[in-house]
Amino acid sequence: MQIQQFGSTAEHLSFAETVAAFARRHAPLSAVRGGRTPRFWDALVEQGLAALHLPEEYGGAGGGILDLAVALEAAGRALLPGPYLPTVLTGALLARHGDEAELLPRLAAGESAAIAFAPDLRAHRTDGGWRINGSVEPVLGAGEAAILVLGATDGTSEVWFAAEHGAVVEPLPAVDLARGVARVRVDGLVVPDSRVLSGLGLERVRTLAAVLASAEAVGAAAWCFETALEYIKIREQFGRPVGSFQAVQHKAATLFTRLQVATAAAWDAARAADETHPDAEQQLRLAAATAAIGCPPAAREIALECLTLLGGIGYTWDHDLHFYWRRALSLAQLIGPPQEWARRLGHAALAGEVRRFDIDLGQGVAGFRAGVAADLTAAADLAEPERRRFLADRGYVAPHYPEPYGMGADPAEQLVVREEFARAGLTQPSTVIGEFALPTIIAHGTDEQRDRFVAATLRGDIVWCQLFSEPGAGSDLASLATRAERVPDGWRISGQKVWNSKAEEAHFGICLARTDPAAPKHEGITYFIVDMGEQGIEVRPIKQANGKSEFNEVFLDGVFVPDANVLGAEGQGWTLARTTLTHERVMIASGPAMTGLTTLLEEVRGPVDATTAERIGVLTAESWALQALLLRSTLRQLSGLEPGAASSVLKLAATEHQRAVTTIRLERLGTGGAVDGGAVTSYLSLPAMLIGGGTREIQLNVVAERILRLPRA
Repeated sequence: MQIQQFGSTAEHLSFAETVAAFARRHAPLSAVRGGRTPRFWDALVEQGLAALHLPEEYGGAGGGILDLAVALEAAGRALLPGPYLPTVLTGALLARHGDEAELLPRLAAGESAAIAFAPDLRAHRTDGGWRINGSVEPVLGAGEAAILVLGATDGTSEVWFAAEHGAVVEPLPAVDLARGVARVRVDGLVVPDSRVLSGLGLERVRTLAAVLASAEAVGAAAWCFETALEYIKIREQFGRPVGSFQAVQHKAATLFTRLQVATAAAWDAARAADETHPDAEQQLRLAAATAAIGCPPAAREIALECLTLLGGIGYTWDHDLHFYWRRALSLAQLIGPPQEWARRLGHAALAGEVRRFDIDLGQGVAGFRAGVAADLTAAADLAEPERRRFLADRGYVAPHYPEPYGMGADPAEQLVVREEFARAGLTQPSTVIGEFALPTIIAHGTDEQRDRFVAATLRGDIVWCQLFSEPGAGSDLASLATRAERVPDGWRISGQKVWNSKAEEAHFGICLARTDPAAPKHEGITYFIVDMGEQGIEVRPIKQANGKSEFNEVFLDGVFVPDANVLGAEGQGWTLARTTLTHERVMIASGPAMTGLTTLLEEVRGPVDATTAERIGVLTAESWALQALLLRSTLRQLSGLEPGAASSVLKLAATEHQRAVTTIRLERLGTGGAVDGGAVTSYLSLPAMLIGGGTREIQLNVVAERILRLPRA
């Protein structure tokens, strides 16, 4: 079962399968396990895989780094042996930063190559060139390379050059059993200025190495996860599959979440490598650091945790997983310590550098954009509440809703609306709890209910609250005790609800109540629209640990609800509630949890020590990886693909990220944290995010059961 996909377009997914099929056919892992290297290189060159990213004028296919990363992710899944990664990395660097009319055609024709990841050799200036001495290790793929690109320094200047003769290559015992590393020695090698690759430098080498290594690493991690997932579905202990045990399910869901985020970071780094705007190099540097922090190290640990899911069999030499574990380990070590990347990224973030997540929607939406811009210009001249009504009547409050409530906007048009609101300096209105209620009413309500509630809510005339949770039925909503009894022309509801935002000002509440006590707990529940002005309703504010009262408890004592306010069929409330809760997860994941880093960066002033820079770098990488996950999901929708598991994954990952950001803000206060306010209040407000929409444990259950399809206990 393949559940993790790197690309965001149908073309990329098809190409990845082509690469995977090639690897299965020409370079099976069984050959590597048998101690022999498959003879597949000529076939790989014939397929164009060695030159897909090289310029057409040199014999390449003219593809981008993202195309190459798709191939590398598939190669990582297959544990493709040999020099593919070092060869394509060398070619990519020469194509981007070197004017090598001689070397690129040779690479396109199938010669293999390797490149040192650091200028560890010593250089001395001579007439018309340089004399190079010393050794560098480990160099990935050097033992098979026809072309070696090496770096040296004279203490101030870097010298990068191609060495085809005069270098001694000494194989070293490699961690990766499917790919060699070597020590390269040169003694008095003379390199004329004409053979110096002037466009290369340590920064550029390390940056692109991190991008491509990250793509291969997440491919290897994906294989490990998919293998472990299939195993825990069939491996039995105590008479049932181990995948039915909650501890195992939570571990699998956690690994899946980490893999999704890492894959998004690797994808974004490859995407950044193809950008061509004026600050493209800066954006690539930021995205590559994000990938270096979050991809190879994560792949290494995912592989290890998957091994433990397999149990003892996974630790034996006979199982293939250790080959993948070794590859992830090797890649993580080769690109350098994540702490170093984190410090660099932390300093960049503190200096105000920001990774952008723009989408080029092309000219196909130009007409739509012009119309939106004109409407928002007109809206800007209006005062509230006229502006809100103007926007609502034209579909701008919820453009994805069908007409006449929204615009029926597709993902591209929704992005245009969001961009144009930002460009106009306007805030797109929100219906708050209505974001949960209205999709359910539109999908399951009657025409009369849609006419009564949707447009008025969009205009701001109706405020909603949600009456779901109860003291004895929080995450387990199906255990609710609130009862609704049949009376003439309607129902009378009695019970207690809790954690109700906006209940003190709401006009209506969406409410779940049990209408058939004898039915199984997920049945016999009906979905009601409760008029909060009815007799029998008491709203009591709940004072929280942060000193605020942002939630309420609501007591319902024989509250009358007419039949006209029953949403959907009697007894089908649980089905409708899932629609509501899905929208809640998306909103929480893409809202405040993504903005905490900005506050932290604003609070940090002046020079910081290495530890602080490193912590901020890690949090920056997390934040940008989550934004990349959102963008990738959006682009998949734009391409006509399913968006994937982004909503549940974002809820899990974003809340943990926000917790980490808020904690470091608190810790930076020192003794000042004993005085209430500011960052202390933010920390004391964390439970609202950690609990809202389902706790981490509930979200892990959702991922395990609905996405990973693990067996129930």
